[in-house]
Amino acid sequence: MLALPLLSLQSAWIPGGSAFRDAAPHARWRLAPRASPSSMFTVFIDGEAGTTGLQVRGRLEQRDDVELITLPEAVRKDASARTEAINRADAVILCLPDAAAVEAAALVAPDNTRTVLIDASTAHRCHPDWVYGFPELSAAQRAKIAGSRRIANPGCYATGFIAATAPLVSAGLLRPSAALVASAVSGYSGGGKPLIGVYEGHEPHEPWGAYAFSLDHKHLPEMRQFSGLEEPPIFLPAVGSFAQGMLVSVPIHYDRDLLLDGVDGEVGAALHAALVKHYETSTFVEVMPMGDAAWKEKGLLERGAFLRPDSLNDTNRLEIFVYCNEEKRTCVVAARLDNLGKGASGAAVQNLNIALGIPEDTGL
Repeated sequence: MLALPLLSLQSAWIPGGSAFRDAAPHARWRLAPRASPSSMFTVFIDGEAGTTGLQVRGRLEQRDDVELITLPEAVRKDASARTEAINRADAVILCLPDAAAVEAAALVAPDNTRTVLIDASTAHRCHPDWVYGFPELSAAQRAKIAGSRRIANPGCYATGFIAATAPLVSAGLLRPSAALVASAVSGYSGGGKPLIGVYEGHEPHEPWGAYAFSLDHKHLPEMRQFSGLEEPPIFLPAVGSFAQGMLVSVPIHYDRDLLLDGVDGEVGAALHAALVKHYETSTFVEVMPMGDAAWKEKGLLERGAFLRPDSLNDTNRLEIFVYCNEEKRTCVVAARLDNLGKGASGAAVQNLNIALGIPEDTGL
C-alpha cells in the first residue's frame, strides 16, 4: 500500500518523512502526481480518524492493490482539499456523520462518473439513487453493487436483522405483514468515540444499557425496506460492557407470523433449510447447525449455555442461529457479527471490492 500525500502550492512534502511544512490557511491544495502503477486503485477515506474510518484504513493499508490518498491533519476538513481528493480517487469511503456525508457526496464533480462513493452513514441507505450495500440479499443485489457508483453501507443492527429475516420473506415462509420484535446487544464501540471514552475511562458506567425507547431507532427504515416486511419491527437495542460484537435476535410465532401451507414436517427445520439454501454460496454468512445439542457439540456455546456476541470480532463474518420449540410453536432466529466488521468496516471493504471488480474477499 502506498499513501498518496496532498501538496500545497505553499508547502512541500518532506522527503523521507511523513509531515508537511506549515502552509498558510488559505493555501490552494493539489494532489501530488500519482506514484503507483496504474493497476492499483486509489481510495480516499473521508473521516479516517473516526472509529469506522480507522478500521477501514487498517483493513486497506496492508494491501498491495490499493493506494490511500491521505490528507494532512491540518486540512482534513478543508473543502478544497477534500474535493480534490474525492475527485482524484477511484473510490471514496465516507466515514462521517449523516449531514457531513451528504455534504461530502455533493463534492463530487458533476462530470465525474468514475469515482465510487461508499457511505457508511445512515444518510443514503433508503435513497433511491443509492444501492444498498448488502450483497448477500440476493444475486441481483450483488450485481447492482457491482454496477453502481453510489453504495450505502448497511447499519450494523440492520445487517443482523435483514440477514435473519429477508431470506424467510423471499422464501414465502415469513409473512410480509408479520409484526415482529427484535432485540439486540452491541459492543460499546458502536457508540463511537464518545461512548468508547465513557467505557474506557475512569468514571463509573452501566454494565448494560437498553436505549432507543422512542421506538424510532435510525436503522428502522432500512430494516423494513430490505427485509421485505411491510412494517419495521419493534426494536429493542442495548449496549454491553464489551468493546466489539453483536447479537440480533428475532422471535417468531409459527401461527401468527408464518405461512405454513407448503411446510411438511417440523417448521423449525423448514426455516433453517430456507436460510441454508439462501446463503449456501456466501463467503461471509454461515447458517450454523440447528439445535442446542449441535451447538454444544461444536463448542458454539460458552460454558455450554451462552451465545457470546464477540466471537466473530475482527472478521467480516456473520453467523445465523435458529432455535425452535415445536411444542410451543415458536422459534428465534439470531444473527451474530462484529459491529465494526460485517456491521461497518468489513462491509465497506467488501462493497469496495465488488464495485471495483476485485475478488470479494480480498483483504477480508
